[in-house]
Amino acid sequence: MLVLRCKAPSIHLLFSHGNFVKHLPVSKLRIFRRAGTSTETLTTASAGLNSSYFEALSSRQKEQVNLYVDALLQWNQKMNLTAVKEANEVRERHIKDSLSILPPLLNSYSLHCNTFCDNLRVVDIGTGPGLPGLVLAIACPGWEVTLVESMNKRCVFLKHAVGLMGLSNVQVVRERAENLGQDLCFREQFDVAVARAVAEMRILAEYCLPLVRVGGLFVAAKGHDPHEEVRKAEQAIKLMGASISELCSVESQSPYGQRTAIICLKDCSTPAKYPRDPGIPTKVPI
Repeated sequence: MLVLRCKAPSIHLLFSHGNFVKHLPVSKLRIFRRAGTSTETLTTASAGLNSSYFEALSSRQKEQVNLYVDALLQWNQKMNLTAVKEANEVRERHIKDSLSILPPLLNSYSLHCNTFCDNLRVVDIGTGPGLPGLVLAIACPGWEVTLVESMNKRCVFLKHAVGLMGLSNVQVVRERAENLGQDLCFREQFDVAVARAVAEMRILAEYCLPLVRVGGLFVAAKGHDPHEEVRKAEQAIKLMGASISELCSVESQSPYGQRTAIICLKDCSTPAKYPRDPGIPTKVPI
């Protein structure tokens, strides 16, 4: 396992995490609670992908985003990091899409975890080029973000991007999620685990939930209609010691114009036998 602790000079960001959240536009967020059959509409920070959402970032944070976008497109010419080729499309489909999970994440964490969101320990499983974890690290500089990626060339890019942006709150770990979940330095050490475009939900549960502390959250960014996938994953989520808290519909630049943030609450410790050996969760899903 290779752990790259990306140390850079500390930079005082003009927008704190709290101020960032306060400046989010307010609108209706559809939340589908699995505990009952009713659909509840809550008034909360918007999950919309509009220009005002991105504008909530400080000038320094926007500069960091621009540095990241430029680096992503430059490195993408020599390695496969993203299918997106234009800067504006990267901002819409990757940056704003990653930011869109913040409101449901923050709302659910405040509701269920009874603590502040200013200093969270977050792990991004299968981060690829740093999505959504690197974007969350920019938006929330008080968070400690661990980016987990098994491919060395992507980790090299991530380390370069972190240094380029001057982020001091990011750790890059080259390892498979199955191995990390059995490492006591990482197992049940995180407040929140996130994943975007990695695997189906029942596989993700085994990848991510062993890393989440009891009382923490697992947030998976999924497509516009994940209900069947969620139904198939219920047993796996339960075996990992968690329960499905809510499904939050957020706007997106996907073909359907929205995606769903699936939020799971870690109720008890994950049994020691999980996660299983590398490759098994994919070959034999629970």
